[in-house]
Parts: sequence; C-alpha cells; structure tokens
Amino acid sequence: MATALPLSHGVVLAAALAMLTPACTGFVVGAAATGAVMALQERGLKGSVDDAAIRFAINRHWFERDHEMHMRLTLQVWEGRVLVAGILPTEDERAEAIQLAWKAAGVREVINEIEVASLRDLADSAQDTLIEKDIEARLLFTRDIDSINYSVEVVDRTVFLLGTAHDREELDRVIAVIREVPKVRRIASYVLTRDDPRRFRAAPTSS
Repeated sequence: MATALPLSHGVVLAAALAMLTPACTGFVVGAAATGAVMALQERGLKGSVDDAAIRFAINRHWFERDHEMHMRLTLQVWEGRVLVAGILPTEDERAEAIQLAWKAAGVREVINEIEVASLRDLADSAQDTLIEKDIEARLLFTRDIDSINYSVEVVDRTVFLLGTAHDREELDRVIAVIREVPKVRRIASYVLTRDDPRRFRAAPTSS
C-alpha cells in the first residue's frame, strides 16, 4: 500500500515540479521511474542503493590505481556479489584488480572472470555491445521472465549473468533465450534463485 505524503510535503513537491523546465521534469520523471524499478527488484530499493555504492567505490579504486584498468574491466554488482570481467595484460594486474574490488565496504563475494590477454580492437567491443542490447531486448519481451532481476554484460562474446531468479525454471528460460542470440560464444551464469542461502551471507569483516 502506497504511503501518502503529508499535505504540506505534497504541496511543496507539486509547486517544485511546476517550476521545473521540461528538461528538468523529464529528469525527475526518469529518476522516479528508475527508483520504481529498483524497488520492484528482488534485492529491493535498499539493496540497489547499497550495490550502487559498492560499484562507485570499486570504480574509484580502479580509476585511482590506473585509468586503463578502469576502462578495460566491466563490473556487475548484485546484493553485494561482485562480478568482474574484462581483459588485462598481466597476471599481476588481474590480481590487483580483484584485491581492489574487495576493498569496497559491503562486498560479500568477488567473482573473477578477468582474462589475461592482449587488448581487443574497437570492432570487438562494438559487437559485444550489440549482443548485450539484443539479449536485454529479448529478455524484456519474453513471457515469464522478470528481466529487471538480471544484470547482463558481454565481453569477447561471453555473456556474464548476475542477479536473482524466481526459480530454476525461470533461469533455464533466461539461458534458453540467450542461446538463441547470434554470435554468443559462452554463457557464464552466476545467478542465484530467490531462496538460495548464499543471498543472505554476511559480508566478511575486515581484520
């Protein structure tokens, strides 16, 4: 049940929105829509906000260490579980990137999918983006899949999945949809079902 704003708050909010330019109004509506989606996710609004804070902290650690490291890696965060993928040139950089990810407060798990290899060209990156958009569109319009509960990243035609499935059957449907997408080389799923006890594991305490 929705909670009504106190009358005074509602009047102030209405007046503030009336004073906004169309561009600002669009921004507010977009932010409100995003907040509504976050609230509907299995992780809830608080979980989404906590994950955003983790994402910000990890990206900051990477950027401060090395701008190139920050640019070469992809980052997914869901309920404190962190999935890092991408390509780095050395094993030492790979290990350091994971160590930096663990520095963010609230991290419960770090999944290391970083490859050590030479850098890809722009054509490869563009193809990954097209595959990712194709997958997201298919999941959005497939019945019996709650696409807002899944995070998708594609690196070198490998699809990395993170999120929360209602049950194993829904996750199987997600995998089946992705397998139909052209040029997908591999699917790496780290999705948990909503009743998986690993979802509620506490973050390790720092020594």
